[in-house]
Amino acid sequence: MNDIPLSVFRPVPRLVVKSTTVTRAKFPVIDAHNHLAEPFGGGWDQRPIAALLDRLDEAGVRLYVDLDGGWGEDLLHRHLDGIKAHAPERFRIFGGVDWSKWAELGDGFGQWAADRFRQQVARGADGLKIWKPFGLHVRDQHGVLVAIDDPRLDPLWATAGELNLPVMIHVADPVAFFDPLDATNERFEELNAHPDWQFPSPPFPPFMKIMTDFHSLVARHPQTTFIGAHVGCYSENLGWVGQMLDDCPNFYVDISARISELGRQPYTARRFFLRYADRILFGIDAGADLDTYHIYYRFLETDDEYFNYGAGAIPGQGRWQICGLSLPDEVLEKVYFRNAERLLARR
Repeated sequence: MNDIPLSVFRPVPRLVVKSTTVTRAKFPVIDAHNHLAEPFGGGWDQRPIAALLDRLDEAGVRLYVDLDGGWGEDLLHRHLDGIKAHAPERFRIFGGVDWSKWAELGDGFGQWAADRFRQQVARGADGLKIWKPFGLHVRDQHGVLVAIDDPRLDPLWATAGELNLPVMIHVADPVAFFDPLDATNERFEELNAHPDWQFPSPPFPPFMKIMTDFHSLVARHPQTTFIGAHVGCYSENLGWVGQMLDDCPNFYVDISARISELGRQPYTARRFFLRYADRILFGIDAGADLDTYHIYYRFLETDDEYFNYGAGAIPGQGRWQICGLSLPDEVLEKVYFRNAERLLARR
């Protein structure tokens, strides 16, 4: 047999290396990027609150940031009433923006969105979540794609700064999602299974146009705290993210859904964590899933080599394994909870 389909290729590593099970983080955990509803959260908003709290206790998660309000005010209110109201000390719920109103409101949309965010905060929202349709799909009243640094949205960002609440922003997916879907694409299997995750240019903006506009936005609003989701949306290039952190003291990043990228560049990633220890937040973006928490703890705390970053036989974000970073305790403490504690307690 000279050729087999990639779909049935299941190589078994023959390395004999140390394997450490970490079921509890060294420090209390604030999960600063996660969800409670489907599809990412596993439907925890439909289950008893006691079961969710038990799961978080078992994982050592002291505070859980739910970003589902970024998908709509109906979800925001449902989670404020059904989850946060029952355990306000354990949850933070972020609000969002209804982009569909731009066609109706025109150039006044930015002020309207700012006013809506004020009302969400009065209702109990703890921050603002901006998801990737912004920059890829959102269009103005003329049908023109809205740039991420569009000045018509300045009232929204300024309001978040005035209220001293963070903006969690996700503007771009992995770089390979913007590349042609051919034999050179390292995420071929993933994109082949999810073709709607591919954003070729044209018709979508080039990846670096999105990132350059993102940098422009954050730099233009120094009084507003921005958290760049998924290692600043560019985990493949920590040098670029580090430069943005240097340029913008109001910029932070979380590590959610990106240990696959961080763990395949362990030397660079470890240097990144050591240098920017005060600017990195913990998060998994996988619901209250114990196995995922354990993998993240192992990645951050151990020097284990070449292990699977996912639950399946074939890792879901690329056919590679990762190595642990073995971070010092003073860095772990900041990443696990000190940095998020500081940002989320600024009201």
